[in-house]
This record gives sequence, C-alpha cells and structure tokens, in this order.
Amino acid sequence: MGEPEYPSRLKMIGDAPPLIAVRGQLAVLARPWVAIVGARNASAAGIKFAERLARDLGEAGFGVISGLARGIDAAAHRASLLTGTAAVLAGGQDRIYPPEHAGLVESILAEGAVLSEMPLGWEPRARDFPRRNRLISGIALGVVVIEAARRSGSLITSRMALEQGREVFAVPGSPLDPRCEGSNGLLKQGATLVTEVSDVVAVLNPILGQPIQAPAEEPESEAPLPPTEQPGPTERSRIVGLLGPTPVLIDDLVRLSGSSPAIVRTVMLELELAGRLARHGGGLVSAL
Repeated sequence: MGEPEYPSRLKMIGDAPPLIAVRGQLAVLARPWVAIVGARNASAAGIKFAERLARDLGEAGFGVISGLARGIDAAAHRASLLTGTAAVLAGGQDRIYPPEHAGLVESILAEGAVLSEMPLGWEPRARDFPRRNRLISGIALGVVVIEAARRSGSLITSRMALEQGREVFAVPGSPLDPRCEGSNGLLKQGATLVTEVSDVVAVLNPILGQPIQAPAEEPESEAPLPPTEQPGPTERSRIVGLLGPTPVLIDDLVRLSGSSPAIVRTVMLELELAGRLARHGGGLVSAL
C-alpha cells in the first residue's frame, strides 16, 4: 500500500488490502477506471451493449475493470483489450476462475493488468467473490450494471460502490427478463440510467476535475469467441441462453455463441416450432 503503483482510489476504502499482486502493465493502474459488471448468463443484447460501452469508454480515455466472470464481465474485457482493461481475481494469480478464461487473462496482460489480494495457490471459494467485488468498485470511479438478477453478485458490487462513495449506473432492460430485475431496481433507487457512453462520461468527468485525453488512434477490436467443435446440448443451451425478450440479430447470435450459422438457424427453427421464438423484421429474433 505504501508503494506509488498502488491504485490511489483503492487506498481510500476502509478495508483496502495491505498488499495486492499484479501481473501486466503496472502503469495502467494510474488511469481512471470504470467497472462494468453483470449477468453470467447474459443475453445477446446485454453482451452486445457491454462490448459497445467498453469500447466507447476506452476511446474516451477510461480503463474498463471487471471480475473475469462469464457473460458481461468477459465481454467488457474482450472489447477493451487494446484500450486497457483490468481483471480482479477471486483466487490467486495461478488459480484463474473460470479456467476457460486463462487465454483471456493472457490477452489482458499485453495492455492491461490482472490483480488479486490472494496468495499464490489460493483456490477461490464462494465467499471470496463478494470480497473481490469490493476491489472492483474500490478501484473504479463508478460501476455500470448490465443485466443483474434480483439476487446477484453485481448488486453486491453496486452496494459496495455506494458504501465507498462511487457512482452507480444501470442499463435498463426488459421488464419481462428476470436477468434485468436487479438492474431495473437500481434505476428505481436512483442509479444513473445509461444508454450510451456520454451518460457515464458526463457524470465522471466533473469528478476527475478535467476532461480525460483520449488515446490517439485506437484500432477497433472485436475478438470472436472460439467455435465449439461438436454441436450438442451444451451448444444449444448456450444459444438459447443468449435469447431474451429484446430482439437481437441472428448474426450476433452466431458471433456470440461461437456456433456455425447452420447450427444457430437449426436451433432457431426448433424454438420457433416449439412456440418459444418470435421473428421480427431485419433478421431479428427474440424469446417468447
């Protein structure tokens, strides 16, 4: 905590860890950070918005911090790899969770950082994730919640953010989607509504005291998910899980699921025949 690289805002919280282990680029820790958190079983619409917001925040000069979880967290990390992203681990630096995000961690290290307060060899337990969440909000200027159920870790993060004096933002979602009950509830309680990056920047720039200089010429990055070798129940469940009441493009389902267009269209046909899918104009579909 006494060293200059220790994140300045993290020092301010009441239960700041005396020591953190960091891999990657130490210099990025001095940047202003915005946390993006949300559902692990996120919809395609939620993932697409998380990607867009993360890219736009990076172009505005902010780093994007999250918890490396599946769904919204991973989408935010991938979309901000080139502009700077940070992941906070619940376990030790050599105990990545979920294990399939080990490759994502390696990508983050090039321009960002991976942090943990846990010692090497520490396997993350259920109670370690809320503990990790206080670091995510503690480092950030504010927390953006995208698709959070009524009881979720994202709501724990937003509560900790309020206790730490951080700004809380929420993206509105369909009232028919249980994945959005918690985030919609935050809006009722006074969280700042977010539909575009300017909603976040307008609140945070005055806190910083001056506008942030955007990086010069940042190329766009959109890393596709790795394809699944064999179609099966898991692949079908992944495609169905991306659907919600909000219409999304079939092309986005293909990209986000990592499945082939033929497999996605087969699953769409099955759902349609079962009366569980609605088709809209322009190649959009939604769950019923």
